[in-house]
Amino acid sequence: MSTPMNTPMNTRRSFLKAGTAAATGIVFCGCGLLKEAHAQLPGRKLPIAVSGKRVKTIDVHAHCHFREVAAVLGNDAGILTPPVIGASDAFIQIDKRLKAMDDQAVDMAVLSINPFWYARERDLAAKIVKMQNEKLAELCAAKPDRFAAFASLTLQDPKLAVEELELAMKKQGLKGAAIGGSVAGVEFSDPKFHPVWAKAQELGAVLFIHPAGTPELAKRLSGNGWLANTIGNPLETTIALSHLIFEGTLDRFPQLKVMAAHGGGYLPSYADRSDHACMVGPAGCDPKIKLAKKPSEYLKQIYFDSLVFSSEALRHLKVQVGAGQLVMGSDHPYIWQNHPVDHIMDCTSLTDDDKLDILGRTAAKLLYIAA
Repeated sequence: MSTPMNTPMNTRRSFLKAGTAAATGIVFCGCGLLKEAHAQLPGRKLPIAVSGKRVKTIDVHAHCHFREVAAVLGNDAGILTPPVIGASDAFIQIDKRLKAMDDQAVDMAVLSINPFWYARERDLAAKIVKMQNEKLAELCAAKPDRFAAFASLTLQDPKLAVEELELAMKKQGLKGAAIGGSVAGVEFSDPKFHPVWAKAQELGAVLFIHPAGTPELAKRLSGNGWLANTIGNPLETTIALSHLIFEGTLDRFPQLKVMAAHGGGYLPSYADRSDHACMVGPAGCDPKIKLAKKPSEYLKQIYFDSLVFSSEALRHLKVQVGAGQLVMGSDHPYIWQNHPVDHIMDCTSLTDDDKLDILGRTAAKLLYIAA
């Protein structure tokens, strides 16, 4: 999903206003796209094969919620069902979700929950995280051939987050952790989070970065077009990844498995500019931080989902980061891309092996899933 959960109240009011418009027939902008947004055009069906080679399609970017957590939130439970098409389907009904996956030609969905608890009181956040991880583990154990999941972490308490990640990986069978783009305004490159990244590296855990918008820009992103999400979410991912690169975090943890939602935001589209920044404006760069390689080269150690909508955008992403760094993502149940397989299969610049890797083989290797 792409909903700004941890935003100031004025931003959330703007978001709710946009959602109210959606309920009356206008979806976030008056651009005549409602019919297209709802269109359920037929896509490819399972099983998926490339030149006769069957592949297990793995969607690394699929969301869910649990009603038990909604009960804990009480009057705040509405944050789990924002006025976005598909939001109610985040509460999983297994048969309905499996049918939706079949319709999308998805063999396995890797479930995650966008962090809405970072700004909440520590004990309440810990209770939410514990409940979510237990429910995710239970669901994955019940349908191991169809579901895997990323754990939730109480990142506002890094020590607790380390314990949660170890439990998730060693006892609960989860595949890593879904994290936001920052924690209550603190960047992931802050040394306070180093113990978490060290534990993730040690465990081989994938860290799936999913943004929650840039609330600092609420005023400028107000108005038509749902810009708090349309622009704000990719921007937050771009900022998060840039800090991890420029602050030396990815040098400190070179084996860390970082995966970025929405094709990595804007960074892969203009990464070469990062290579020139400190030459042009050295006053804005810390001479004590000596990166091991050019900033753009770090993109080749980050994984990116394929939620970039078109075969041409996918072609560009492959050129920038390499096909081996790409994995399939849909954002289900939110209808950003109803048929995540199709633009991969239709991309003529991808080799057959590229397609097999993006559709599932790379994710299976990363997440220790039987192909």
